[in-house]
Amino acid sequence: MQDPAVAERLEGQNLHVIAVGKAAPFMAGAFVELARDRVRGGIAIGTHLPAGLPSQFEWIPSSHPLPDERSVAAGRRAIDFARRIDPGDTLVVLLSGGASALMAVPAGDLTLEDKRTAVNALLKAGADITALNTVRKHLSAVKGGRLAAAAAGSTVCLAISDVVGDDLSVIGSGPTVPDPSTFRDAWDYIDRLGVESLLTRAAADYLRAGREGRIQETPKAGDPRFERSVTRVVGGRFNAMHGAAQAARSLGYDVVLSEEAIVGDARTMGPVVLERARTLAAGRRRPLAVIASGETTVKVVGKGKGGRNQEIALSVAMALATEPTDVAIGSVGTDGIDGPTDAAGAYADRTTIERAQQRSLDADAYLADNNAYAFFKSLDDLIITGPSTTNVGDLQIVLFR
Repeated sequence: MQDPAVAERLEGQNLHVIAVGKAAPFMAGAFVELARDRVRGGIAIGTHLPAGLPSQFEWIPSSHPLPDERSVAAGRRAIDFARRIDPGDTLVVLLSGGASALMAVPAGDLTLEDKRTAVNALLKAGADITALNTVRKHLSAVKGGRLAAAAAGSTVCLAISDVVGDDLSVIGSGPTVPDPSTFRDAWDYIDRLGVESLLTRAAADYLRAGREGRIQETPKAGDPRFERSVTRVVGGRFNAMHGAAQAARSLGYDVVLSEEAIVGDARTMGPVVLERARTLAAGRRRPLAVIASGETTVKVVGKGKGGRNQEIALSVAMALATEPTDVAIGSVGTDGIDGPTDAAGAYADRTTIERAQQRSLDADAYLADNNAYAFFKSLDDLIITGPSTTNVGDLQIVLFR
């Protein structure tokens, strides 16, 4: 709250809070500790409630990673909550990872199934978060600045970023900021990823109508409604990197942070992570931990089970098969969830492929089938932490001994 623009909108105001995302209960609790009796009421939208909520808050359970009817109910409740705030009061939005799925209201006459089908097609095609949320915004009645636009008073959004680069219009699909993307951008992603035939007819027709100017665009920069809205990032991937570095030092490791984000196809980026780490490790004392972060994508072509971190670890395991020195990698999602699995990620070292061969496991075949989960489960090398309730992207930690 040291930011002057934020402090100005919060000081002396009646505050009404919407906390949405995996960290919603914790952000709600922390905010009430700071703002105390100025919080007049609030709603918290998330997947589960691991801790109690402040008395001012109502808990609204929702769904992630794909939205369901609870997500629609939560989205409609959020819009109604924003519309009911008096012009002299302030709407505070506490945003964290997963908000796009947790707060979903289909635009126009679209159904939830129209949105779900589009999102699922994009995910399987390997869409990154920018592509995914561009399409989401243009099929939504709450994303792309529409939540702030619904409020008559000021809006302050404090966001924990799960987006590389901290683009405010992409985090949670930008419910409180102007949307720089267009219907044409959304259609270009659909076309580029080759998923047009997988959309429902209603979704495809709606996006085409928007591209042709027959449907109003999302709110843009210059819209006077955003003159009273401020959005700030209060946490992100570098917080996780510094936390991991502190833990590594406590275990006796020297530490190097690799600040270049890890993005792109997971199985392609695994060896890149390893080579970057080798370069940074050259000439340094051992034991050494090289810590990187980012968020990759997976193009689903097989029938197996896994996630982007497990695919990174498997591709690195193959690269380490002939490694002469002790090198190991752990790749994990900071929310404790990697893809549709109960694992945060996986571990690999120079013995992984040898141990797999002893169990007649073909690493190439498992990777080709997007089945890294089964591969690492057989070796007991999955990393299972349970949900952390906060997502700031993925961590890759390469250890040299």
